[in-house]
Amino acid sequence: MLRFEQMQENEFVLPTKTKHGLGIIKEIANELKELNVSKPIIVADKGVIDAGLIKPIEESLNEAGIPYAVYDGVEADPDLEIVANGTKAYKKENCDGMIAVGGGSSMDTAKAMGLEISHDGPVVEYEAAEGKKPMTKRIPPLVTVPTTAGTGSEVTLWAVIKDPEREFKFNTGGPLITAHLALIDPELHVTMPPSITAGTGMDALCHAIECYTCHYSQPTTDAAALLAIEYAGKYLRRAVGNGQDIEARYGMAMSAMLAGISYGGDSAGAVHAMTQTLGGIISVPHGQAVAATLAPAMEYNWIGAPHKFARIANALGVDTHGMDLHEAARASVEAVYQLSEDIDVPTLGDLGVSEDMIPRLAKEAYYDPQTVGNPRDIDVKGYEEIYRSCF
Repeated sequence: MLRFEQMQENEFVLPTKTKHGLGIIKEIANELKELNVSKPIIVADKGVIDAGLIKPIEESLNEAGIPYAVYDGVEADPDLEIVANGTKAYKKENCDGMIAVGGGSSMDTAKAMGLEISHDGPVVEYEAAEGKKPMTKRIPPLVTVPTTAGTGSEVTLWAVIKDPEREFKFNTGGPLITAHLALIDPELHVTMPPSITAGTGMDALCHAIECYTCHYSQPTTDAAALLAIEYAGKYLRRAVGNGQDIEARYGMAMSAMLAGISYGGDSAGAVHAMTQTLGGIISVPHGQAVAATLAPAMEYNWIGAPHKFARIANALGVDTHGMDLHEAARASVEAVYQLSEDIDVPTLGDLGVSEDMIPRLAKEAYYDPQTVGNPRDIDVKGYEEIYRSCF
């Protein structure tokens, strides 16, 4: 049954073409030719490069006689300087397209570079906030190649960039910042260590759960979210337990991509309000922070949309036969707690977050724009309650 807000005007835009398959990365040269790219810049972090994950791309480009440049300055939680340096490298090398390889940090960096290149100004001027400039031009051709299964940034309409001066991570984007093509090759995921697999996988699950239950959900995003949840429930434990399980890797790659689609063009909820603001203050891996906060946030939120949380329990494989609506909704919370335990999700304390920070973190989360999407009304005290549960 549709909620009232879903009867209002909704919009769903997906400008990104997606292709997925084992070994599909070998086709990247042909895809670049279709995009009329004559010299791309590969955007990645040093870890991705050292792991040899860009080698298949380089081989494809060399075989096709396509020159390219490499920008290896990406770091976790990319900030304004990282983006600006990438933009300078793009212009210095006279490139006309980008290939983002890695996790969300590489893809967000490339999207933000594209914004700066097409608008000839710093990305911070185009923050998704009142009084800021809107994007008016499409970014240069961008191919996203995820090597993790988590952020879904390969298909989302957003980039998340850190402003160190404000100790704040902001969103920028819309349909004009999206990748032109997402090439999803699960063979690139098999070298992910268990901890990264767990953190990124929980991020995908969180995107799906938050976007399915948030105030901005609509039938299109609901459909993608539910299948993303189902795939995560079925495959995440296997991917963590056996990194060479290619079926599990494929399933989680699809979970991340579908969860990215479920983001639509709007908001998520309390978990991403908490973790984005947290990541702006101290350096914590986003996926692991999400993993530590997801179940506690669900425990707070389920009464805001019990019918949807009950459906989440079904998608995670819980047999809810004989349960009433509220029992089934609470079962989804327990299922995520159990999943977190099975894959050794760390607590916020384990990640170096101090309980003394809770008052500040709660206030910062409350003012994050994603608060408005949360399925249950929440104030600063509500955020404090969730944060305490995370320890």
